[in-house]
Amino acid sequence: MAKRKMILDLDTGIDDSLAIAYAVGAPDVDLIGIMSSYGNVLVDQAADNSLRILELLGATDVPVFVGEPHSSTTEHFDVMAISQQIHGKNGIGEVALPKPKRAVETQSAVDFLIDAAHKYGSDLTLVPTGPLTNLAAALKKAPEIATEIGNVTIMGGALTVPGNVSHFAEANINQDAEAANAVFTSPIHLTMVGLDVTLRTLLTTTETKSWRDLQTTAGEKFADIVDYYIDAYKVTSPHLHGCALHDPLAVGVAIDPSFVTTFDLNMFVQAEGEDYGRTIGDPARLKEPTNVKVAINVDQDRYLQAFMDNLTGLFKKY
Repeated sequence: MAKRKMILDLDTGIDDSLAIAYAVGAPDVDLIGIMSSYGNVLVDQAADNSLRILELLGATDVPVFVGEPHSSTTEHFDVMAISQQIHGKNGIGEVALPKPKRAVETQSAVDFLIDAAHKYGSDLTLVPTGPLTNLAAALKKAPEIATEIGNVTIMGGALTVPGNVSHFAEANINQDAEAANAVFTSPIHLTMVGLDVTLRTLLTTTETKSWRDLQTTAGEKFADIVDYYIDAYKVTSPHLHGCALHDPLAVGVAIDPSFVTTFDLNMFVQAEGEDYGRTIGDPARLKEPTNVKVAINVDQDRYLQAFMDNLTGLFKKY
């Protein structure tokens, strides 16, 4: 069976790094590129982190492209204090990884995505796990890609639970609600993997210890990175008793949609007022054919087993 072509669009923090590992380790995925975004860190730091993680995992043939540095409605971006608390100032839990031997690509992330959509069409899977600024910019520049890309699975939003940066908004959507709304209300077919399900998929020090016990560089470094994340969750979300696998769950669902139960719903994103960033059903399109599948439940045990099998197998090699 031919491998699916996958692009990740990441603001590479800790769970984004786990998403990279999931995609690299998945036997049926051909990771053809990573687009960098802003959010957990600045866009250039995200690209640098992606290169470092790829080298740690022996995936030195995966190119990294720099995306938009700030939202579609601003001229500047500053990392939120809570992001630095959760991911560390360097985005990867203050863990030191060697300086990348490679540089980022000269082509922009937006142009790379457009070219890939034209080239691979329905065989292309896109997984954005940060703001949707890059995808919205690509759709604005080349609207036809909305019906060319075969699979778009995002980590972002919240429908049945509160947000994590406000009562209404999840962080990735909140970074650029205008861009998110442009994506949600476009003809693109997407699956929303939001806080509704990601807060149910948790990792603990039991799993990170098993990586450390491999006595490999990748196992040790990822254990250090994720232990930082777990410690941060003890402060920000002590009721969870672990850290949420936000971004790698989106990669898992992009590969195997049966991990989640979804609800078909046309949606929009509120882009003003106190509920800025809210992802909600669109009352103007309730009777129209739907373009969004919202994940509302997850088989967390089966997913976690697949996640651990995938990453542990990869970490054994490096």
